[in-house]
Amino acid sequence: MKGKHKVVISNNRLHYEFEIKRNITIIQGDSATGKTTLINMIRQENELGSSSGVNISCDVPCVVVEGRNWKVFLQTISNSIVFIDEGSAFIKTEEFAGVIRNSGNYYVLITRENLYNLPYSVEEIYGIHSSGKYHDTRKVYQQMYQIYSPAEKLPIKPETVLVEDSNSGFDFFNAVCKQKGKDCISAGGKSNIKRILAEMQGKQVCVIADGAAIGAEMRDLFILASKNLSINLYLPESFEWLILNSNVIADSEIRQILDHAEDYVESNQFFSWERYFTKLLVDKTQNSYLKYQKTKLNENYLRDKIKDQITQNIKGVDFEI
Repeated sequence: MKGKHKVVISNNRLHYEFEIKRNITIIQGDSATGKTTLINMIRQENELGSSSGVNISCDVPCVVVEGRNWKVFLQTISNSIVFIDEGSAFIKTEEFAGVIRNSGNYYVLITRENLYNLPYSVEEIYGIHSSGKYHDTRKVYQQMYQIYSPAEKLPIKPETVLVEDSNSGFDFFNAVCKQKGKDCISAGGKSNIKRILAEMQGKQVCVIADGAAIGAEMRDLFILASKNLSINLYLPESFEWLILNSNVIADSEIRQILDHAEDYVESNQFFSWERYFTKLLVDKTQNSYLKYQKTKLNENYLRDKIKDQITQNIKGVDFEI
């Protein structure tokens, strides 16, 4: 399943309207914001059809999965948007992550917990708010909003750069930082970022991590950055996306893909967009001097012209002294 899908769910009192474009979407928020009501309306329509008084408008089926037989239900569903409420504890398990890894569905998970087994995007974490509450016969219109803004404190001019991984992305930023007289540290994985930041108090730090898969870490990182103005977050889709977006690779198809990635990323092939962008970069450079591999950076990316073109395209971070 791929593409962007508009979902409209309504009855005579409520109207929900939103778009889903990735395989995993998270809806968070406090009680009484309409999350469980949304699930109930979909459940009613699934069970009773038009007699439920609920109308669902979408180009693919919208279904609720819950209960102890969730795994069996998921095996019978394809090319659908699957909604799961926060009372379903199985969404926190490795088993659930394994089942949906190669699924042909999109998933909307309503939960206030961090789902560390799932690679979901910082851009696909939403809350629900009402655009207006009206008396008697007037409807309440519910809309989703992004909880985290990746560009909230940009641009950044850091003293130290903390890079999520220890592979090609770190090789690149380490080389850039050395040239500019700045420190660069590898976190060795997104789960280590919070601990390392706690040890770096007082320094002007920029965290560079893959926004396409860091959703589970965002609550803690956002709280840290909100309380400490010296901590900044720069969260592009991935390092591979940065290279593709810099136009160092002469390929007319790349811009079209980046502008409409949802139309190219098949959910049953790629668990996150980060994995798709890695494959795209590998494929597009396979027979060139810029041949890319994730584990170790091709030194041609560190040539001044190419390196400068990539860094100049990183609008969120100023690497100059």
